[in-house]
Amino acid sequence: MSDDSPMSAFRQVPRTGVIFVTTEATRLGFSPKDPDWCNLGQGQPETGELPGAPQRIHQIAIDVDDQEYAPVPGLMELRVAIAALYNRLYRQGKKSQYGPDNVSVSGGGRAALTRAAAALGHINLGHFLPDYTAYEELLDIFKAFTPIPILLEGERGYAFSPEDLRKEILGRGLSALLLSNPCNPTGKAVQGEELEKWVAASRELDCALLVDEFYSHYLWSTPPGRLPVESAARYVEDVNRDPIVIFDGLTKNWRYPGWRVTWTVGPKQVIDAVASAGSFLDGGGNKPAQRAAIPLLEEAHVVAETNAIHRVFREKRDRLLAGLMKLGVRADRVPDGTFYVWGNVGHLPPPLNDGMGFFREALKKKVIVVPGEFFDVNPGKRRAARGSRFRQYVRFSFGPSMQSLQAALERLEAMVAGAMKAG
Repeated sequence: MSDDSPMSAFRQVPRTGVIFVTTEATRLGFSPKDPDWCNLGQGQPETGELPGAPQRIHQIAIDVDDQEYAPVPGLMELRVAIAALYNRLYRQGKKSQYGPDNVSVSGGGRAALTRAAAALGHINLGHFLPDYTAYEELLDIFKAFTPIPILLEGERGYAFSPEDLRKEILGRGLSALLLSNPCNPTGKAVQGEELEKWVAASRELDCALLVDEFYSHYLWSTPPGRLPVESAARYVEDVNRDPIVIFDGLTKNWRYPGWRVTWTVGPKQVIDAVASAGSFLDGGGNKPAQRAAIPLLEEAHVVAETNAIHRVFREKRDRLLAGLMKLGVRADRVPDGTFYVWGNVGHLPPPLNDGMGFFREALKKKVIVVPGEFFDVNPGKRRAARGSRFRQYVRFSFGPSMQSLQAALERLEAMVAGAMKAG
């Protein structure tokens, strides 16, 4: 057996898109601390100081009892603060309010999603194409449910109406639907009246919506005067009856990805189930970080941080869109949310007209991007390998600083010019 051969008891586990591209870049000398690299493939926002944002936390005090395990559902004080956050942002004046029994805390977004997947029964679970790369293994590893793909069309701007939702639920016999909203990678956001109708359909047809809202504070088209945030929680009638399960955390919306503090919000019965799953899957999250997270959920902090994100990232979004358009990269949809642009490179000269080819050539310029085929979620590779519909797409992140973004665009411009000259 060669050194790089797996032991017979273990299978080859594929890497998610971001891990794949950073691993490939590392082979060429990439380091996150090397300022000469521009990582437009990163799935995290810049984590430093932003104008108008609260001061960043650089130290955490550890209480004596923080040396012990945290409760699997999370610290009660944090669960109370999370419930209060949702009631304050989305449920003012509503009779039904979230409480700590509607919240479970976990150690990262994938942990939260894994707990939920482990708690699902023998059902049909719908998921969209394209969507978050990590869903692929998540939807394959648990065998209780059957994943059902739903293709969204770029020609329609990845739109999916409430009527479309009803047809899919009834026609495919869906008992649950997993989605990122806003969508990673397309930036399509379901919000306002449209989201209200989605929640109503979920309630009426008893189809659980499992809504990944990790980018819900990165919205670029919200009503004037409203904090630029959105959540399915706004349209829930009864927090313990409506089958709405929400995932969020400090990762993106508070710009603390390294803390690995995330949460699930939903009906008490669901929270009991995901907490039970956590007891054998992960055992609970980081106790000191959970305690330190509580002040970050106070109203003044949330408002200041969200408004700062909106100002800074909106400018980066517009700069990246303009730069990519100049290169000949087309966006099926200007992103409503997230910090990504989903670009079609099919009109560029070869080898740049293929997502993987674009990625390989960009690495030579010390620029990292993510090929679109990674977002063609295909659990268990059940669909025939005829080539991905998203082979000519690339996800570009404006998570990095404006300086890094500018440098990347200059290098990509030179790369495209060189390919055109060679062609």
